[in-house]
Amino acid sequence: MIELQNLSKTFNTADGTVQALKNISLTVNDGDIYGIIGMSGAGKSTLVRCINMLERPTNGRVLIDGVNIGELTQAKLREVRRNVTMIFQSFNLLMQRTCLDNICFPLELAGVSKSKAKQRARELLKTVGLPDKESAYPSRLSGGQQQRIAIARALATNPKILLCDEATSALDPKTTEAILELIQKINKELGITVIIITHQMSVVEKVCNRVAILDDGCVAEEGAVNDVFTMPKSRAAKRLVFSSNNDNAIPEELLKNTIRVIYNGALVAGTPIIAKMAIDSQIEANILYAQTKCIGDKVFGNMILGINGGNEQLENAIEYLQKIPDIIVRREA
Repeated sequence: MIELQNLSKTFNTADGTVQALKNISLTVNDGDIYGIIGMSGAGKSTLVRCINMLERPTNGRVLIDGVNIGELTQAKLREVRRNVTMIFQSFNLLMQRTCLDNICFPLELAGVSKSKAKQRARELLKTVGLPDKESAYPSRLSGGQQQRIAIARALATNPKILLCDEATSALDPKTTEAILELIQKINKELGITVIIITHQMSVVEKVCNRVAILDDGCVAEEGAVNDVFTMPKSRAAKRLVFSSNNDNAIPEELLKNTIRVIYNGALVAGTPIIAKMAIDSQIEANILYAQTKCIGDKVFGNMILGINGGNEQLENAIEYLQKIPDIIVRREA
């Protein structure tokens, strides 16, 4: 278990003091795939670097399995880092070494014999699906393959925790999906706790079970992914979840009697629910914005409806739509 208790980090710069993290408190349970998401400058990368003490917090504590790692000696901290490994956006492979030697590198630092290190490295090359690349150099690999080697290297010391700092940001969507599937496999089969730092909503939606939304160095919202993404409460979470909405393009006068309809896997594909509501309940609605997608026979996404009439019609529309399974409705204005 990872516990962050009132974590703060301040940097002194030429332009003055910058408070990157402000009293962050989070708990990551064993076996979680925990997403930390926020806009650029929110403090995500600083936070993940504080977890393994690459950055020393200004205040607060980082506890791993109950141990305050900020109080450890350098020797003890090196032992912790064998159990808390990290992969990066830029892969950080040693270009002058083969893939096999890159994976062996942390084992060499740990004092493992060359024969055992190579045996372990070959096992990991199979785990990440690249058993034929042991003699290849990183420059000869695609970005996705390089990240697989980086993952194999991170797994070499049998860690309990894997930190992923924007690990898929440099990859195309298809490769990103493959890397995320590999991370899920590692989490499930090896029982490794994973923390994913990202600005990509799709990454968190695909693999994480819990998420924290960071905004200006603070935790704006935290909880189960489904809860946060279907009913975001904070302004920062709404900005991320509905970031592709054209809410700002809707004239203010049209937002006075509106509701947001959130589709959370509703079985309504092909069902004209807005038209049906008009027929069944004589409630007229204008679709001011809609962004939905069908996955199989289920619908995900959201729309903003302008309800004609007064407050009574608005409440009737909410009552009608809330009766449909897997649809969440809330007042926008």
